Amino acid sequence: MTKRVATVAAVAGVAVLGLAGPALAHVEVSADKTTAGASDVTLTFDGEAENTKAGIKSERVVLPAGLPPAGVTLVKAPAGWTFTSAADGFTVGGAPLKIGQDAVWKVRIAKLPDGQTRLSFKTLETYGDGSIVRWIEIQQPGQPEPDNPAPLVTLKPGPAAAPALGATSSTNAINPTSPAATAAVSPVAELPGDDGGSSSGTWWIWVIVAVVLIGGGLVIVLRRRNAPRDS
Repeated sequence: MTKRVATVAAVAGVAVLGLAGPALAHVEVSADKTTAGASDVTLTFDGEAENTKAGIKSERVVLPAGLPPAGVTLVKAPAGWTFTSAADGFTVGGAPLKIGQDAVWKVRIAKLPDGQTRLSFKTLETYGDGSIVRWIEIQQPGQPEPDNPAPLVTLKPGPAAAPALGATSSTNAINPTSPAATAAVSPVAELPGDDGGSSSGTWWIWVIVAVVLIGGGLVIVLRRRNAPRDS
């Protein structure tokens, strides 16, 4: 009985490994710089061979949004393989590799896109017998890995964008501690005897002067009227 249980367990284990085997054969990618917005970044792709009857012939990569094909150049590929740019990505390929040999190639990216932390590279892997394996399913954060996941690079957020020049100038204009703002709101220098530019404190002086002048004028008129006239 014990021997039969052990045999069943062994067979089940082999079956599980057999089912899990193909799922391990992915196309993977890694970056030598992992910050969004980084420049001159080298991406290394590793296409694992899973076909037991033919070798890998080519790898067709679709670039994610924000990565123009013009900014991608070949660094290294299997011997005899060439690099061909396309409207949405690139292809590396040539004579089929040996059966079981992984395809490894490197490309240089002029600049990683800003504001993105997950870059998926959909890849079509073609074998010498014409069969194609499509690694094109986008991996979602927190979700189980799909059956045919697209190669994924996870990036760290880049530095925060510097404030615009116009915004900085506006801030300085309203900053009460800035020299420019202080000069703009400083009052005109007070003259000696002035109370700060307001005439409300000196109006009564002008009233007294006016009363004195008027009074003096009336006195002079009355005196002339009362003065004796020559006969």
